[in-house]
Amino acid sequence: MSVDGSWNVTINSPMGAQDAVLTLNTDGGSLSGSMAGAQGTQDFEGGTVDGNNLTWVVDMTQPMPMKLEFSCAIDGDNISGNIKLGAFGEAPLTGTRA
Repeated sequence: MSVDGSWNVTINSPMGAQDAVLTLNTDGGSLSGSMAGAQGTQDFEGGTVDGNNLTWVVDMTQPMPMKLEFSCAIDGDNISGNIKLGAFGEAPLTGTRA
C-alpha cells in the first residue's frame, strides 16, 4: 500500500497533544514531505521507506530549534510511531489518512 498522501496526526508531546497534517511522498525507498501544525510548516527529505516502516528527521525551528527523529509504521489507513524529541525524550504519534 502506498504511504503517499496526507495524514492527520496527533503527537502527544510534553507540551500536550499537538495536531498536524503530515504529507508524505515516496520515490522508491526515499521519503520526503512536510508537517504542518500550530508551529508552522516544516519540510523534510532524506527519509527512508522499508515496506510499511518509515523514518525521517524534521529540523524544527519553532518554538525552539530541535531535531525530531520519526520512526513510524503504516497499517492500512492508520499511522503510528514514535518521535525522539532531542533532550525532551520521546513522544508517540498516531493518525489516519486524510
